[in-house]
Amino acid sequence: MNRFWSDIVHTLTPYVPGEQSALAHPVKLNTNENPYPPSPRVVEAIHRELGKDGATLRKYPDPMARALREAVAKHHGLRVEQVFAGNGSDEVLAHAFQALLKRDEPIRFPDITYSFYPVYAQLYGVEYRTMPLNANFAIDVDDYRSPNGGILLPNPNAPTGRALPLSEIEVLLKQNPDVPVIIDEAYVDFGAESAVNLVDAYPNLLVVQTTSKARSLAGMRVGFAFGNVELIEALTRVKDSFNSYPLDRLAQVATLVSYEDRAWFEDGCTKVVASREKLTSQLEKQGFEIVPSAANFVFVKHLAHDAASLAASLRAKEIFVRHFRLPRIDQHLRISIGTPDECDALVAALAEIVA
Repeated sequence: MNRFWSDIVHTLTPYVPGEQSALAHPVKLNTNENPYPPSPRVVEAIHRELGKDGATLRKYPDPMARALREAVAKHHGLRVEQVFAGNGSDEVLAHAFQALLKRDEPIRFPDITYSFYPVYAQLYGVEYRTMPLNANFAIDVDDYRSPNGGILLPNPNAPTGRALPLSEIEVLLKQNPDVPVIIDEAYVDFGAESAVNLVDAYPNLLVVQTTSKARSLAGMRVGFAFGNVELIEALTRVKDSFNSYPLDRLAQVATLVSYEDRAWFEDGCTKVVASREKLTSQLEKQGFEIVPSAANFVFVKHLAHDAASLAASLRAKEIFVRHFRLPRIDQHLRISIGTPDECDALVAALAEIVA
């Protein structure tokens, strides 16, 4: 039936997400989901919005998510006009490719990074060049000095987990004042410095965040962009030419309440970071090399065992981690931070395997 496809469909290599296990109780450490539930106030807000009969669902949601954007703007000390809301940070990034990154010069992003970036570039006809991470899997901002059509960096980077200090982000912005610089902060709340406070000083800066990780709302699909009014207007023009109602009513009220319950959010991040540090120490004792992580996952390599074999052996024990069959990282595993019990199960299983 592919004779009915548009020409571009034949050339696409789609993004492949982590496996969603059909098992009843897997130890699922392959998609960087938060191991803890969202604030109880989120569930209460959803029930309030539904009411007794769910009648509110017959009405369209606010297409601009004004109340939500006001709450998030207040949280970050911004104006509401500096906040864009979309259906997950993936959609926000997709709009950014269309609204900001289609330029004469190729855009630049790391060679080892979020694998959706080249997919979007291919889909939207954006030329790009990848810049190699150094031997320690770190980004060198001086590599991004040469002429380009825009820069896209995750901070912390994925799948490595390494973070750039804010001072390095500022160097990057000063080196590239005439092109958009997009910082993807999906994992920033687990130990990195956010660049949100720089948006007033640098009109070319767009910061993208998600509620999927630190706020435990991956199932709600809500993401944001923060930047000057002109950048946000560009994203809005693309949104309203694609889907005027990207966020449903339940997603809006749930996310708003998650920002209000700061104590729950901070406690969850603290627990994830503590588990990450403990797991790092345990894996090092088993012979793993671990890239320093500021995210809710660790990127590891065993000196004596093939990564694909390790992943397969763990899967046989119903423990799922992520293995990338890509140059430079095919001997690494990305392991999400789970609950203490899940991390203990992983450590015990690996002890058997590597023994």
